[in-house]
Amino acid sequence: MAEVVYLEPHEKLPVLGDEERWLLVEANDEGGFYGSGWSRKPNGESVFYGSPSENDVNLERALAAAKGWAEKYSVPKIWVQREPWMKNEREH
Repeated sequence: MAEVVYLEPHEKLPVLGDEERWLLVEANDEGGFYGSGWSRKPNGESVFYGSPSENDVNLERALAAAKGWAEKYSVPKIWVQREPWMKNEREH
């Protein structure tokens, strides 16, 4: 099961290596969340994640979908940004 790491409001996704699998769930300005990520299939083919809109309505649904994808494609961590980037930028 993937570890869920919550980022601080102004913290960015850490710099990851070119071959490091990743998954990010981030807040949007509409009050929902969006997931994106990258991994490899067992045959070495790249696979990308973009969360379906029906899972973007709240953090619980977005994380549930992300956890399923992370398990399927062996992603060790799910990074979560709970506040929209634009909000963070407007506050500084």
